[in-house]
Amino acid sequence: MTSEVHPVDARLPIAQLGTLGLQHVLAMYAGAVAVPLIVGGALKLPPDQLAYLINADLLVSGIATLIQCVGVWRFGVRLPIMQGCTFAAVTPMVLIGTTQGGLPAIYGAVIVSGLLVVAVAPYFARIVRFFPPLVTGTIITIIGLSLLPVAARWAAGGAGSPSYGEPRNIAMAAAVLLLILAVYRLSKGFLGRIAVLVGIAAGTLAAIPLGFTDFSGVGSAALFGISTPFAFGLPTFQVTAIISMCVVMLVSMTETTGDFVAVAEMTGSDLTPRRLADGLRADGFSTALGGVFNTFPYTAFAQNVGLVGLTGVRSRWVVATAGGILVLLGLIPMLGAVIAAIPQPVLGGAGIAMFGTVAASGIRTLTKVSFEGNHNLVIVAVSIGVAAIPVGAPDFYDKFPDWAQTILNSGISTGSLLVIVLNLVFNHLRTGGPAVTERGM
Repeated sequence: MTSEVHPVDARLPIAQLGTLGLQHVLAMYAGAVAVPLIVGGALKLPPDQLAYLINADLLVSGIATLIQCVGVWRFGVRLPIMQGCTFAAVTPMVLIGTTQGGLPAIYGAVIVSGLLVVAVAPYFARIVRFFPPLVTGTIITIIGLSLLPVAARWAAGGAGSPSYGEPRNIAMAAAVLLLILAVYRLSKGFLGRIAVLVGIAAGTLAAIPLGFTDFSGVGSAALFGISTPFAFGLPTFQVTAIISMCVVMLVSMTETTGDFVAVAEMTGSDLTPRRLADGLRADGFSTALGGVFNTFPYTAFAQNVGLVGLTGVRSRWVVATAGGILVLLGLIPMLGAVIAAIPQPVLGGAGIAMFGTVAASGIRTLTKVSFEGNHNLVIVAVSIGVAAIPVGAPDFYDKFPDWAQTILNSGISTGSLLVIVLNLVFNHLRTGGPAVTERGM
């Protein structure tokens, strides 16, 4: 008698793996290249070095995704998780790069902070026992709500775009969203699962005659290129830079844990402390690897959490295939340039559907929670309220020290930390909490 294969471990036909994997790549590509663009731009790097940073980022993103999905020994959560550079590290890295020694100082701090995550992962993972549906549902909801403004900015044309907010941008995003909904509603089987890909592809094709696209970068992109270790010089190790990056990675671990919890909930998987530790180790290793190969800290990409929920495709091998595609894009810059030409409004229409799905999944989880005769409603309300502050008022914490802004400006981090603490205070310290059996690390 053969045991039934869990949907997370299901191996789909090659054609479906490729199509669904490409859908994941398109969903996260804009976010994947944003960090090297921002950091490189702040350091006033020439275009050829900016392109090098992007290629290195795509290559290591793919390797990190493969490690996370496939797993190598005790590295990898073995869930459908995409990896990309964390936005939480942007401000500290810009400060390090502009005032403390450029890219070598950034990479030295990145390598040390990555190794720190590998070391502390087993201890940090023990908090998973304090993640009942009250906490997981709140965190998933916060992730979705925090990402929706990103989709809105894409739909408006992309932050900083001269055409930002023009009605034609929003109309394009709305058309893509409507097409995704139509495909999702009217199609059954495989076509319904690639509704986002259909929307992005059709939107991009429609955008060409309307003047939304710019493929000029394709002709100037190299056909083949590879990132070599320490291409910008040997790393330097400065104490203040290392401390700030270690703080960032502790924040990133909280966000990553929230993403793992969300995907585990969506896929019906058991996120044990040992499994969580393996996933966090992979984050740390990939971050250290990024420092060696000229890129930045890595974390689970929440953008793709919504795609897992929206499509219902739970196989980690789909996302592993996406990791393989990222590796190819990192090695063949011309392919990356083609995908980079996808208009922001097209991605915005898809993003609204994906990120809204994340928030809805959190609300669905919260329906399992009792709100009668306890403090659970207050816990959820305050946690979501505090998490929404940097989303609705981005300059709220501008007068705080840089190290504090690193934590507070991430609504996902502040909301996640707060709901964990409030659950402990109201439901564990007061009553002793339910007995929990802790599994081996």
